Amino acid sequence: MTSTCPFFGKCGGCQFDITADDYPDKKRATLPKNLITHSPIWIAHGQRRRADAAFAGNQFGFFQHGTKNIVPVRFCPNLVAEINAVLPMLANMPWIGAGACLITLCDNGIDIAITSSVPFFTPEFKNAANNIPAIRITWNNKIVKQTQQPIVKFGEHAVQYPSNAFLQPSIIGADTLRNLVISRASGAKRVADLFCGLGNFTFALKADGFDIVGTGVKRDLFKKPLTVGMLNNYDCVVMDPPRAGADAQCKEIIKSNVKRIIYVSCNPNTFIRDKATLESGGYKMVEVIPVDQFAGSNHWELFSVFEK
Repeated sequence: MTSTCPFFGKCGGCQFDITADDYPDKKRATLPKNLITHSPIWIAHGQRRRADAAFAGNQFGFFQHGTKNIVPVRFCPNLVAEINAVLPMLANMPWIGAGACLITLCDNGIDIAITSSVPFFTPEFKNAANNIPAIRITWNNKIVKQTQQPIVKFGEHAVQYPSNAFLQPSIIGADTLRNLVISRASGAKRVADLFCGLGNFTFALKADGFDIVGTGVKRDLFKKPLTVGMLNNYDCVVMDPPRAGADAQCKEIIKSNVKRIIYVSCNPNTFIRDKATLESGGYKMVEVIPVDQFAGSNHWELFSVFEK
């Protein structure tokens, strides 16, 4: 089947043609062998609410794979319609220097966070920004334009969205993971949500959240993982760490009395490392479900449960 995306093979956003009939087979083939216990959950393309664009001089778009060349993408079939609507407008902005432009669809509008080699935006850029239908635009964390505080919802709970904060790439993906976590945490009396971010799981579980930013207690779990004494207050731990995984935290968990661990990983390599640590401490992996959170890429989200 011929790709309907004219940028496939040029833009570095997708390693697989999301429109091809054999896409699921090719994507499934990237999963670690002898690890997965359930069939993948597929998230349809066209759902992504975040786009990480780049600019340099008067060029705007997405990087070509493996290079710093910018492909002038003005429409991406992987993105939600609201972001596609602003791509041509952003391409016509009076950019200076080089940098990244993170576009996020929040529940009440578009947020744009620009990180640039140039410290300050120009008056011309500020004037042009007023014509962009975004509720907030920042340049190196300085406000260019703001009409509302961006808000994101996790189920019934709404929280303020900090500029550049982590967010699952799609609403349906976030909902899918949250529903899985809720179902597997059923019966737990007290839950710790580690690397909790803005609270995709925290509110629904009535959990104690821990992370550097966002919901819950501010704690760097890479440098200061929860100690055994703290962990023993919980019968279930939920972890959704960055790609670096949860090495230090897993080494503390295996010394604790925690009975169930729900581990959501976006990096199979660090997941395999942490799995080995948990198993060395007596935990047994009872299920792993791959979720195609990142349609078109070679990345998977792995939902897993460990028990002892």
